[in-house]
Amino acid sequence: MPALPQDCWSVLGIVLVLWAMGCIQSISCKSKGIRESISVVEVKASIDPVPTNIDESSSVVLRYRTPHFRASAQVLMPPILKKETWIVGWIQACSHMEFYNYYGEHGMSSWELPDLLEGNIQAISDSDGVNYPWYGNTTETCTIIGPTKKEAKFSVSMNDNFYPSVTWAVPVSESNVAKLTHIHRDQSFTTWLVATNITTNEMVTLQTIKWRMKLGIEVTPCKPLGQRAKLQEPSAQEQPQILNKNEPIPTSALVKPNANDAQVLMWRPTDGPPLVVIPPKYR
Repeated sequence: MPALPQDCWSVLGIVLVLWAMGCIQSISCKSKGIRESISVVEVKASIDPVPTNIDESSSVVLRYRTPHFRASAQVLMPPILKKETWIVGWIQACSHMEFYNYYGEHGMSSWELPDLLEGNIQAISDSDGVNYPWYGNTTETCTIIGPTKKEAKFSVSMNDNFYPSVTWAVPVSESNVAKLTHIHRDQSFTTWLVATNITTNEMVTLQTIKWRMKLGIEVTPCKPLGQRAKLQEPSAQEQPQILNKNEPIPTSALVKPNANDAQVLMWRPTDGPPLVVIPPKYR
């Protein structure tokens, strides 16, 4: 076999080095390839175009049920080559809350999120309180366990609404006489579609949705039960925004406490210091 010129050996050496580097890089980037290959085929978000329903059937509390926020997505997951587990689903956080119940000249009660109100956090988790950080673990998430040979196509969906009870009487009074005159509520949420590799703790944000729920209810407490409350604007909610550019998820949206466990019911009288009526569940 004839000897190769020195230049040929040099070129061959460079080719071999580059080939080896390509192999190493391709191995290290397999997980990265999965991350970049997860695709959202379709995403939908809406709030039912119906007004808030008011229920005056109880002599103790007024109840109202807001329309539902709904989100759904079809996701395409590439084959998972390693022994890894991925969860794809919805994470939601509350970024603003005004929830005031007015009792005429007596004062008002308010549900508050102290850390959010004081600006200590950007948003607070709206998880179900069990499956952090996920909003839920039924239709809200899908788990894919690797290795898999084929791509997987699946749907994840969620819905949310308010259905609270507000006392007719002043909450710190022993009297049962109706004094409620007005309800004001305004809350903002961010909802993320997320893929998480629970083997490596890697998290990929696939979609970001913003939505808001507002309502005002005027109450005439001296009227007979069943005729007291009247819904003010809006009769229909603004539709959610599906953002073109994803927003980062703040850490406080991924950990305890969730909004339900952190909220506190305050009584703020017209005269005198505020009182804690119901303390937060999470301490």
